[in-house]
Amino acid sequence: MGQRVLVVDDDPTVSDVVRRYLERADYGVTLAGDGPGALEQYRRERPDLVVLDLMLPGLDGLEVCRRLRAQDPGLPIIMLTALGEESDRVLGLEVGADDYVTKPFSPRELVLRVQSVLRRAAPAPATGELADGDLRVDVARRIATRRGEELALTVREFDLLVFLMRNPGRVLRRAELLEQVWGWTFGDQSTVTVHMRRLREKVEDDPAEPKRILTVWGVGYRYEYA
Repeated sequence: MGQRVLVVDDDPTVSDVVRRYLERADYGVTLAGDGPGALEQYRRERPDLVVLDLMLPGLDGLEVCRRLRAQDPGLPIIMLTALGEESDRVLGLEVGADDYVTKPFSPRELVLRVQSVLRRAAPAPATGELADGDLRVDVARRIATRRGEELALTVREFDLLVFLMRNPGRVLRRAELLEQVWGWTFGDQSTVTVHMRRLREKVEDDPAEPKRILTVWGVGYRYEYA
């Protein structure tokens, strides 16, 4: 088996289907059926990625996500949400999920999402550093620091920051960011909005008056070096 995935869902049918598809793709899979069980399995297994249902007994998926993020800011997390519940998706992204899949979903699509997130989480083969004043990004080691302190960035936040810093001065549309950072040719563009808000909280002195990540109203965003 290759990398390990923790699947957290209280529906045994869903868990079993997801497990079988992931194992066919050569992932090792551990299952949990509730929030406390998810946290215990994480402590035991230290998985490479977590697939986390939003609605769980014991502790809901949002609280589990918060606690996992507190322990491991770089842990890739994919949230499973109810179809059409945009507020649930946004909440999941707000607490640190890297991606989401809406129920009912195609197991093949979920496997592709897992592969995409893990691929982006892997250390880059090329070396290089990006610098903007007190902000430093080691691309190869996937470490970002500000004023000498390491930033707790999720997989998507790190990728988004690198893409922005590599394209300074360009107006980047949300659709382009979805394609280049998430690998989606279509999808909910509020995903980009939420991640931008979270990223600003970590790289700006005053997120309400950003100096680096600027909004181009009605279009997208632009990164400006200090």
